Amino acid sequence: MNRYCLLSLSLFALFTANFSFALAADEPAGVPAEVAQYVSAPAETLNLWPDLPPGGVPEGIGEEKWEPGKETPPIVRVSAVSIPTMAFYPAKNPNGACVVVFPGGGFNILAYNHEGSEIAEWLNSLDVSAVVVKYRVPRREGAPKHWAPLQDAQRAIRLTRAHADEWKIDPHKIGVLGFSAGGRLTVAAALDYNVKTYDPVDDVDKLSARPDYAIPIYPAYLMDDEKNFSADANLSDELHLDANMPPFFFSVANDDANRAAAAARFYIKAKELGVPCELHIPVSGGHGYGIRSDRGVAAQWHRNCENWLRALKFIP
Repeated sequence: MNRYCLLSLSLFALFTANFSFALAADEPAGVPAEVAQYVSAPAETLNLWPDLPPGGVPEGIGEEKWEPGKETPPIVRVSAVSIPTMAFYPAKNPNGACVVVFPGGGFNILAYNHEGSEIAEWLNSLDVSAVVVKYRVPRREGAPKHWAPLQDAQRAIRLTRAHADEWKIDPHKIGVLGFSAGGRLTVAAALDYNVKTYDPVDDVDKLSARPDYAIPIYPAYLMDDEKNFSADANLSDELHLDANMPPFFFSVANDDANRAAAAARFYIKAKELGVPCELHIPVSGGHGYGIRSDRGVAAQWHRNCENWLRALKFIP
């Protein structure tokens, strides 16, 4: 083979590599075949951003991975997310409500089925549509741990509103729900909806990013020190509660570090502001139970949540 052929092949390889990377941003990835048996398939998956997300893709993140754990059934953990997506799970008989779901994982991985697609299935059983967000992880250096995820959360809420007619959603009945770090993201989305976290990229960004209700389940990072049980411990200075925030539903176990105490402090502040807030603190349960029936009473939070959604008229 002569040097001109080698040069042509090298240029072709470079072109196809760049073209493949462009496709990664242009074509949303579905659920990989190796974990499809553990993750229910959405009706539609969309990339959150028309091009690369704000800030691009940092060096050293690596290739996205979906890995089933050793639990029964396995928890599928997604890592190294650089191209965030939203997966739409439509209700069979939609009542207009839609919940945007943020799986947890310490802002390092996402417990995608356990705190994502399984929650979408429950919501669908209430005739509520769901969107599961595969937001960017792990944490980005030089920025607050939830900053890139908050950009993705705001964009996901706006995109859900943009598809309201097509997806049979009432744009005034869009909520957010998340677990652990995803619970912290839920709180951030509900409190910081007016914070400009990125420059607008299209007309979708003219829509409101304010959720109509928020459901943080065993949320993390509401206090700077989650092991400080003293009475004078305060909520994180990053939390800016005001009378315009949406209604909240919290559920967090008493033995989950200091997270129940943090949620209680949030509840008291919401009460002072006149914002509807419901708080459940089962005596035990720990952390990370989702809605799996073998995890005890704490994992039954969704029964109370259903009643709360009905009481506030978000579902009939």
